[in-house]
Amino acid sequence: MRFSPSILLPFLPSLVSAWYPPTLQGYNLVWYDQFEGNSATSPNTGRWNIINGKLNVNHELETYSSSTKTVQVSGGYTLQIVPWRQQNGNGDWISGRLESTYTFTPAPGKKTVAQADIRFGSNPTNTKAGIWPAFWLLGNELRTGGSWPACGELDILETVNGDLRGYGTLHCGTFPGGPCNEPTGKGGSTVIPNQDWHTWKIEWDRTSGDWWTSKISWYMDGVKFHEVSGQSLNEWTAFDKISNKPLFFILNVAVGGDWPGNPNSNTKDGYGSMMEVGYVAHYVSN
Repeated sequence: MRFSPSILLPFLPSLVSAWYPPTLQGYNLVWYDQFEGNSATSPNTGRWNIINGKLNVNHELETYSSSTKTVQVSGGYTLQIVPWRQQNGNGDWISGRLESTYTFTPAPGKKTVAQADIRFGSNPTNTKAGIWPAFWLLGNELRTGGSWPACGELDILETVNGDLRGYGTLHCGTFPGGPCNEPTGKGGSTVIPNQDWHTWKIEWDRTSGDWWTSKISWYMDGVKFHEVSGQSLNEWTAFDKISNKPLFFILNVAVGGDWPGNPNSNTKDGYGSMMEVGYVAHYVSN
Protein backbone atom coordinates (compact mmCIF):
# COMPACT_ATOMS: atom_id res chain seq x y z
CA MET A 1 0.00 0.00 0.00
CA ARG A 2 1.42 3.36 -0.98
CA PHE A 3 1.85 5.74 1.93
CA SER A 4 -0.10 8.96 1.72
CA PRO A 5 -0.27 11.58 4.48
CA SER A 6 -4.03 11.74 3.93
CA ILE A 7 -4.34 8.22 5.35
CA LEU A 8 -3.15 9.54 8.68
CA LEU A 9 -5.81 12.13 9.30
CA PRO A 10 -8.72 10.01 10.58
CA PHE A 11 -6.50 8.51 13.26
CA LEU A 12 -5.06 11.71 14.71
CA PRO A 13 -6.06 12.70 18.25
CA SER A 14 -7.00 16.26 19.00
CA LEU A 15 -4.20 18.67 18.24
CA VAL A 16 -5.44 21.21 20.79
CA SER A 17 -3.58 20.05 23.90
CA ALA A 18 -0.45 18.01 24.52
CA TRP A 19 -0.44 14.66 26.21
CA TYR A 20 1.35 14.89 29.52
CA PRO A 21 2.00 12.12 32.06
CA PRO A 22 -0.49 12.38 34.92
CA THR A 23 0.47 13.34 38.44
CA LEU A 24 0.75 10.27 40.66
CA GLN A 25 0.13 11.09 44.31
CA GLY A 26 3.25 10.39 46.36
CA TYR A 27 5.51 10.14 43.29
CA ASN A 28 7.93 12.38 41.42
CA LEU A 29 8.00 12.31 37.63
CA VAL A 30 11.64 11.55 36.76
CA TRP A 31 11.62 11.07 32.98
CA TYR A 32 9.04 11.10 30.20
CA ASP A 33 8.44 11.54 26.51
CA GLN A 34 5.20 13.06 25.24
CA PHE A 35 6.21 12.70 21.57
CA GLU A 36 6.06 16.32 20.53
CA GLY A 37 6.80 17.25 16.94
CA ASN A 38 5.21 17.87 13.57
CA SER A 39 3.04 15.24 11.93
CA ALA A 40 4.88 12.51 9.99
CA THR A 41 8.28 13.27 11.56
CA SER A 42 10.51 10.93 13.55
CA PRO A 43 10.48 10.82 17.33
CA ASN A 44 13.39 12.35 19.22
CA THR A 45 16.44 10.24 18.36
CA GLY A 46 18.22 11.57 21.41
CA ARG A 47 15.64 9.68 23.49
CA TRP A 48 15.04 6.68 21.23
CA ASN A 49 17.07 4.34 19.08
CA ILE A 50 14.86 3.55 16.08
CA ILE A 51 15.71 0.05 14.96
CA ASN A 52 16.49 -0.86 11.35
CA GLY A 53 16.69 -4.40 10.00
CA LYS A 54 15.45 -7.90 10.65
CA LEU A 55 16.21 -9.14 14.16
CA ASN A 56 15.55 -12.82 13.40
CA VAL A 57 13.86 -13.56 16.72
CA ASN A 58 10.77 -15.66 17.51
CA HIS A 59 10.38 -16.50 13.79
CA GLU A 60 8.83 -13.06 13.27
CA LEU A 61 8.24 -11.79 9.74
CA GLU A 62 8.79 -8.06 10.07
CA THR A 63 11.80 -6.05 9.06
CA TYR A 64 12.07 -2.99 11.28
CA SER A 65 12.38 0.37 9.56
CA SER A 66 13.13 3.84 10.86
CA SER A 67 11.07 5.34 8.05
CA THR A 68 8.27 7.67 9.13
CA LYS A 69 5.97 5.26 7.30
CA THR A 70 6.43 2.86 10.23
CA VAL A 71 7.49 5.13 13.13
CA GLN A 72 6.24 8.71 13.44
CA VAL A 73 4.94 11.32 15.79
CA SER A 74 1.39 12.26 14.91
CA GLY A 75 1.50 16.01 15.37
CA GLY A 76 -0.98 15.48 18.21
CA TYR A 77 1.62 14.50 20.83
CA THR A 78 1.44 10.78 20.21
CA LEU A 79 3.71 8.14 18.70
CA GLN A 80 2.37 5.84 15.98
CA ILE A 81 4.00 2.50 15.15
CA VAL A 82 2.47 1.14 11.96
CA PRO A 83 2.89 -2.31 10.35
CA TRP A 84 2.71 -2.56 6.54
CA ARG A 85 2.46 -5.59 4.28
CA GLN A 86 5.00 -5.40 1.47
CA GLN A 87 3.47 -5.75 -1.97
CA ASN A 88 6.12 -8.19 -3.23
CA GLY A 89 4.21 -11.46 -3.07
CA ASN A 90 6.60 -12.90 -0.48
CA GLY A 91 4.54 -12.26 2.65
CA ASP A 92 7.07 -9.70 3.91
CA TRP A 93 6.16 -6.92 6.36
CA ILE A 94 7.82 -3.78 7.67
CA SER A 95 7.08 -2.29 11.06
CA GLY A 96 8.59 -0.18 13.85
CA ARG A 97 10.57 -0.67 17.04
CA LEU A 98 11.99 1.97 19.40
CA GLU A 99 14.41 1.39 22.28
CA SER A 100 15.02 4.18 24.78
CA THR A 101 18.48 5.63 25.19
CA TYR A 102 17.31 6.34 28.75
CA THR A 103 17.84 3.69 31.40
CA PHE A 104 16.67 3.50 34.99
CA THR A 105 17.18 1.27 38.00
CA PRO A 106 14.22 0.72 40.37
CA ALA A 107 15.09 2.78 43.44
CA PRO A 108 16.01 0.92 46.66
CA GLY A 109 13.74 1.72 49.59
CA LYS A 110 11.13 3.29 47.28
CA LYS A 111 8.43 2.49 44.77
CA THR A 112 9.19 2.92 41.06
CA VAL A 113 6.64 3.11 38.24
CA ALA A 114 7.00 2.74 34.47
CA GLN A 115 3.82 3.73 32.63
CA ALA A 116 2.32 4.55 29.24
CA ASP A 117 -1.05 5.36 27.70
CA ILE A 118 -1.69 3.17 24.65
CA ARG A 119 -4.42 2.49 22.13
CA PHE A 120 -4.68 0.28 19.07
CA GLY A 121 -5.79 1.05 15.53
CA SER A 122 -9.46 0.80 14.59
CA ASN A 123 -9.28 -2.16 12.22
CA PRO A 124 -11.69 -4.89 13.39
CA THR A 125 -10.03 -7.30 15.81
CA ASN A 126 -10.69 -10.22 13.46
CA THR A 127 -8.42 -8.58 10.85
CA LYS A 128 -5.32 -8.52 13.10
CA ALA A 129 -4.08 -12.11 12.91
CA GLY A 130 -0.31 -12.04 13.39
CA ILE A 131 -0.16 -8.46 14.73
CA TRP A 132 1.80 -8.28 18.01
CA PRO A 133 2.14 -4.86 19.72
CA ALA A 134 4.16 -4.53 22.93
CA PHE A 135 5.37 -2.11 25.61
CA TRP A 136 8.22 -3.65 27.59
CA LEU A 137 11.60 -3.44 29.30
CA LEU A 138 14.93 -5.23 28.88
CA GLY A 139 17.96 -5.34 31.16
CA ASN A 140 20.58 -2.91 29.88
CA GLU A 141 23.31 -5.53 30.27
CA LEU A 142 22.02 -7.06 27.02
CA ARG A 143 23.62 -4.05 25.30
CA THR A 144 27.01 -4.75 26.85
CA GLY A 145 27.51 -8.45 26.20
CA GLY A 146 24.83 -9.97 28.42
CA SER A 147 22.43 -12.66 27.29
CA TRP A 148 18.69 -13.33 27.34
CA PRO A 149 16.89 -14.24 29.55
CA ALA A 150 19.56 -13.69 32.20
CA CYS A 151 19.44 -9.92 31.50
CA GLY A 152 15.77 -9.82 32.54
CA GLU A 153 12.71 -8.85 30.53
CA LEU A 154 9.51 -7.28 31.85
CA ASP A 155 6.64 -7.19 29.38
CA ILE A 156 4.26 -4.51 30.63
CA LEU A 157 1.76 -5.03 27.81
CA GLU A 158 1.56 -7.49 24.95
CA THR A 159 -1.45 -8.49 22.91
CA VAL A 160 -1.69 -10.74 19.87
CA ASN A 161 -4.02 -11.31 16.93
CA GLY A 162 -6.29 -8.43 17.89
CA ASP A 163 -7.51 -10.32 20.98
CA LEU A 164 -8.74 -7.92 23.63
CA ARG A 165 -6.55 -9.43 26.32
CA GLY A 166 -3.38 -7.82 27.65
CA TYR A 167 -0.49 -9.90 28.95
CA GLY A 168 2.15 -8.94 31.50
CA THR A 169 5.10 -11.32 31.73
CA LEU A 170 8.45 -11.67 33.46
CA HIS A 171 11.34 -13.46 31.71
CA CYS A 172 14.50 -14.20 33.69
CA GLY A 173 17.18 -16.67 34.70
CA THR A 174 18.12 -19.46 32.34
CA PHE A 175 16.74 -21.04 29.16
CA PRO A 176 15.03 -23.46 29.14
CA GLY A 177 13.28 -23.69 32.50
CA GLY A 178 14.82 -21.72 35.35
CA PRO A 179 12.93 -19.61 37.90
CA CYS A 180 10.79 -18.01 35.17
CA ASN A 181 9.91 -21.27 33.40
CA GLU A 182 11.38 -20.18 30.08
CA PRO A 183 10.42 -19.68 27.36
CA THR A 184 6.89 -19.24 28.81
CA GLY A 185 7.86 -16.81 31.57
CA LYS A 186 5.85 -15.93 34.65
CA GLY A 187 2.77 -14.08 33.43
CA GLY A 188 -0.72 -12.84 34.05
CA SER A 189 -3.37 -11.28 31.84
CA THR A 190 -6.41 -9.04 31.86
CA VAL A 191 -9.35 -8.28 29.59
CA ILE A 192 -8.96 -5.05 27.59
CA PRO A 193 -12.37 -3.32 27.38
CA ASN A 194 -11.79 -1.95 23.87
CA GLN A 195 -9.09 -0.74 21.49
CA ASP A 196 -9.20 2.82 22.85
CA TRP A 197 -6.81 4.47 25.32
CA HIS A 198 -5.79 2.57 28.44
CA THR A 199 -3.00 3.05 30.98
CA TRP A 200 -0.45 0.28 31.40
CA LYS A 201 1.82 0.35 34.45
CA ILE A 202 4.43 -1.75 36.19
CA GLU A 203 5.43 -0.93 39.76
CA TRP A 204 8.41 -2.08 41.81
CA ASP A 205 7.87 -1.92 45.59
CA ARG A 206 11.25 -2.04 47.29
CA THR A 207 10.14 -0.23 50.45
CA SER A 208 10.70 -3.25 52.69
CA GLY A 209 14.45 -3.19 52.06
CA ASP A 210 14.41 -6.97 51.68
CA TRP A 211 14.47 -8.62 48.24
CA TRP A 212 12.39 -11.54 49.57
CA THR A 213 9.39 -9.32 50.31
CA SER A 214 9.91 -6.85 47.45
CA LYS A 215 7.21 -7.00 44.77
CA ILE A 216 6.71 -6.19 41.09
CA SER A 217 3.08 -5.57 40.06
CA TRP A 218 1.34 -5.07 36.70
CA TYR A 219 -1.71 -2.80 36.22
CA MET A 220 -4.19 -1.77 33.55
CA ASP A 221 -6.09 1.44 34.32
CA GLY A 222 -4.97 1.19 37.95
CA VAL A 223 -6.23 -2.36 38.51
CA LYS A 224 -3.58 -4.95 39.34
CA PHE A 225 -3.61 -8.13 37.25
CA HIS A 226 -0.23 -9.76 37.96
CA GLU A 227 2.42 -9.79 40.69
CA VAL A 228 5.82 -11.38 41.26
CA SER A 229 7.72 -11.17 44.56
CA GLY A 230 11.20 -12.19 45.53
CA GLN A 231 9.65 -15.00 47.52
CA SER A 232 7.54 -16.30 44.62
CA LEU A 233 10.54 -16.18 42.26
CA ASN A 234 12.74 -17.75 44.92
CA GLU A 235 16.06 -16.89 43.28
CA TRP A 236 18.02 -13.82 44.36
CA THR A 237 20.21 -13.49 41.26
CA ALA A 238 17.23 -13.46 38.88
CA PHE A 239 15.22 -11.06 41.05
CA ASP A 240 18.22 -8.74 41.43
CA LYS A 241 18.51 -8.43 37.63
CA ILE A 242 14.93 -7.19 37.27
CA SER A 243 14.72 -5.00 40.36
CA ASN A 244 18.21 -3.68 41.04
CA LYS A 245 19.86 -3.25 37.64
CA PRO A 246 19.37 -0.73 34.77
CA LEU A 247 16.48 -1.28 32.36
CA PHE A 248 15.41 0.39 29.10
CA PHE A 249 12.03 0.88 27.42
CA ILE A 250 10.93 -0.79 24.18
CA LEU A 251 7.88 -0.01 22.03
CA ASN A 252 7.24 -2.14 18.97
CA VAL A 253 4.72 -3.89 16.74
CA ALA A 254 5.96 -7.31 15.66
CA VAL A 255 4.29 -9.32 12.90
CA GLY A 256 4.01 -13.09 13.00
CA GLY A 257 6.18 -15.29 15.16
CA ASP A 258 5.90 -18.24 17.48
CA TRP A 259 3.19 -16.80 19.71
CA PRO A 260 0.63 -15.15 17.40
CA GLY A 261 1.41 -17.19 14.30
CA ASN A 262 1.55 -15.54 10.90
CA PRO A 263 -0.92 -13.11 9.32
CA ASN A 264 -3.60 -14.57 7.09
CA SER A 265 -5.48 -13.31 4.05
CA ASN A 266 -7.83 -11.29 6.30
CA THR A 267 -5.03 -9.44 8.10
CA LYS A 268 -5.08 -5.71 7.42
CA ASP A 269 -2.05 -3.46 7.59
CA GLY A 270 -1.67 0.28 8.06
CA TYR A 271 -2.91 2.74 10.65
CA GLY A 272 -5.88 0.58 11.57
CA SER A 273 -3.41 -2.02 12.89
CA MET A 274 -1.02 0.40 14.58
CA MET A 275 -0.10 0.89 18.23
CA GLU A 276 -0.41 4.51 19.31
CA VAL A 277 1.32 5.82 22.45
CA GLY A 278 0.38 9.01 24.28
CA TYR A 279 3.43 9.15 26.57
CA VAL A 280 5.99 6.99 28.33
CA ALA A 281 6.96 7.93 31.87
CA HIS A 282 9.15 6.90 34.80
CA TYR A 283 8.22 7.87 38.38
CA VAL A 284 9.83 7.35 41.80
CA SER A 285 8.03 7.68 45.14
CA ASN A 286 8.80 10.58 47.48
